[in-house]
This record gives sequence, structure tokens and C-alpha cells, in this order.
Amino acid sequence: MNTRGQQIMLWTTPVGGALFLIAYLMFPVLTTPMSPLMSPEAVAEFFNNNLTSIRGVVIFANLIGASLVPFFALIAVHMLRIANSSPVFAYSYIIAVGVSLSAFILADYCWGVAVFRPDRDPQLISLLNDMAWFFFITPVGLLVVQNICLALSIYLDANEEPIFPRWVAHFNVVTAILMVPGAFAVIYKTGPLAWDGSLSFTLRLATFTVYVAVMFVVLLGVVRKQNENSGGSQ
Repeated sequence: MNTRGQQIMLWTTPVGGALFLIAYLMFPVLTTPMSPLMSPEAVAEFFNNNLTSIRGVVIFANLIGASLVPFFALIAVHMLRIANSSPVFAYSYIIAVGVSLSAFILADYCWGVAVFRPDRDPQLISLLNDMAWFFFITPVGLLVVQNICLALSIYLDANEEPIFPRWVAHFNVVTAILMVPGAFAVIYKTGPLAWDGSLSFTLRLATFTVYVAVMFVVLLGVVRKQNENSGGSQ
């Protein structure tokens, strides 16, 4: 089994991580999330005062989303190798990931549209901002589905030497649980469950960052083991 292509594509993940770090440190939309309580006029003023930074977020987020596609695709590829599981887990995973990334891109473009014509009515800019935050924070069900599908697939692994370590299944279940609070951002405008809150925003962002980092290391090991088991063919 030739694994060189997998090894090459997997290294787009650190690139995405580096882009995310740059965006997080440079742009105020991420480092200081906007409050849902801001009036349309205040939202419009914030956008007008941060046009360059928000445009930077839009460009970086587009690249970040693209850089993570091979990462999730590789997980699905190795899910399909799991004996005694079912392809339905991998296909469900792929669909959930695809829709999740689409929601992420929609959030990105809502911010992009808002700053494309900053002289719009403040009500419209505020509407686009609300949509962006909802797309960015609240599509939790899809994240839960993809993590649970991966976990169940690993639990059902009947290979003598499992494709993924068993603890990865536990890790994915915990990740799914930690993502759930973000779903309540459609209800609350203040507190930890609001889109700028400690549970919906900070915990969700930290959990996703840790998840990608851990699964990147896991995938390195999985691909390396596949290469060794196939006789070291690159």
C-alpha cells in the first residue's frame, strides 16, 4: 500500500494550524468575540473600525477550511479499513464533515459580505453578523455525529491489530460532549452559553484545537503503521 500521498496530504494540517494561530493573534473578531447584546449601530461601527482585520479573517478562514479537508478525508479512509465495522460510519462521517465545513465557510462569507459594503444599513450588517456567529458556533449536531461515528467504528474494530488505538474512541466521545454547549447559543445572549461565552466559544474553540492536534499525531502513527505492515512501500 502506497502511503506517500497520505503522508504528503496530512501535513496540510500543521499549515492550517499555523494560519489559525496567525488569524487568532492578529484579528479582533476571534480574540475578543462580539457580544450578542451589541446594537446594530454598534455592530456596524465595529465592522467599520476593523475592516482590514475582518477581511483578514475572511481570507485566512477560507484557507484554514481548505487545509483541513485532507485531515478529515484521511480519517475516513482509515475508518473504511476497520474490520467488522460498516462503511455507513465512514460515509456518515464524510457527510457530517462536509456539511460542517460548509457551515464554517458560510460564517466566513457572512462576515465577508458584511465588510464588502460597510456603508450598508446597520440592521443588515447586524443580521449578517448574527448569521456568521450562528454558522460558526451552533452546528453542533454535525460535530457530534462525526465524532460518535468514528468512536463507534473504533469500538467495533475486530482487527487483530486495531487501526486506531482504543483510547481514540473515548477521546472522540468526550470531544462530542464538550461541543454540545455551543448548540444553546441560539437561545442565550449572555452568560457562558452565549456565542461569546466560556462554554459556547472558548471551550468549543479549545476543544476543536486540541482535537485536531491529537488526531494529527494519531494519524501520523496510523499511516506509519500501515506503511510498515505493507512492507515499507512508500
